[in-house]
Amino acid sequence: MKKLINCLIVIFITSPVFTQTIPETIDELLKAYSKQYAFNGFGIGCTKRKYFITKGYGYKNISTHSFNSEKTIFQVGSITKQFTAAIILQLQEKNKLSVKDNLSKYISDYPNGEKITIENLLTHTSGIFNYTNDETFMKTASGKPISPEHLIDLFKNKPLNFQPGEKYNYSNSNYVLLGYIIEKITGRSYFDVVRENIFQPLHMDHSGFDFKGLVSPDKAIGYLRLTAKTSQPAAIFDSSVAYAAGALYTTVDDLYKWDRGLYGNEILSDASIGQAFRPHLSNYGYGWIIDTVYGKKVVMHDGGIFGFESFIARVPADETCIIYLITINAEVLQKSPKISMRFLTINLMNFPW
Repeated sequence: MKKLINCLIVIFITSPVFTQTIPETIDELLKAYSKQYAFNGFGIGCTKRKYFITKGYGYKNISTHSFNSEKTIFQVGSITKQFTAAIILQLQEKNKLSVKDNLSKYISDYPNGEKITIENLLTHTSGIFNYTNDETFMKTASGKPISPEHLIDLFKNKPLNFQPGEKYNYSNSNYVLLGYIIEKITGRSYFDVVRENIFQPLHMDHSGFDFKGLVSPDKAIGYLRLTAKTSQPAAIFDSSVAYAAGALYTTVDDLYKWDRGLYGNEILSDASIGQAFRPHLSNYGYGWIIDTVYGKKVVMHDGGIFGFESFIARVPADETCIIYLITINAEVLQKSPKISMRFLTINLMNFPW
């Protein structure tokens, strides 16, 4: 497999020398992954509303021999965080909160809450323990419903890893707290607030949160193990456990609607977009990783949850968007698809469309 990947990378780099286009080379690469049962998913790329690749690969459900398409519904894990951050910024626009507010303003008894700001939570600079690092909980209880209060209890009394603002450390606990703050301010469930303020305006009609309870012929199966002879479906996270840090399910088309909705102030003002895309420690903004590729600003994020992996990258300057939604085959190629997706994305961004 490693030789195959290296060979395809060489083809990719040299493809402009031949007649093959970058999209054609991507298609070859993903077909090769699919034949190895290492890529099951859907890829989409577009610039200024012009698609240059949109195609499904592999099985949506191998037991029914159904294949991925633009209608396939995937879990996207931490891509959820950019939606949570958007709601926080919407509340700030309405003067319901400030990202400079201390956590103690919303959870009065939270340890060190007077030192931790909402911005620390957004940028993973709070020092708060990451609850998904609790292996016992993840193995025994991640599929069971839990209240936000009990979820917070999992990490509330853990010592800080560092003083707020001093360092960066990715922690899903930060976005659990943001979801809880959203509920306290609005008096409604986090899921309903996102649905009403983002999904409905953008007509993201195939997006939601309760993937475990979703009944749809378009629902993908996530796999921990998938070969020509055997398959092992992944367990499904309960949406209340992933919560505001990773519960979202969606389709490539709905994520593209999200991308387009970030232009034209339909969801957020230019000022809020500027805040979200401003890098802090380790180049993390508000639910986005900020980088520069070939002199262009890129905002992106990965997502991972049992059996699924996702990736979205945006170049606001030329309105390029690249999305990959994948059902992971951990046994064959757990890490390489992610690395290759980043590799493909960087090259797509430099292609002269």
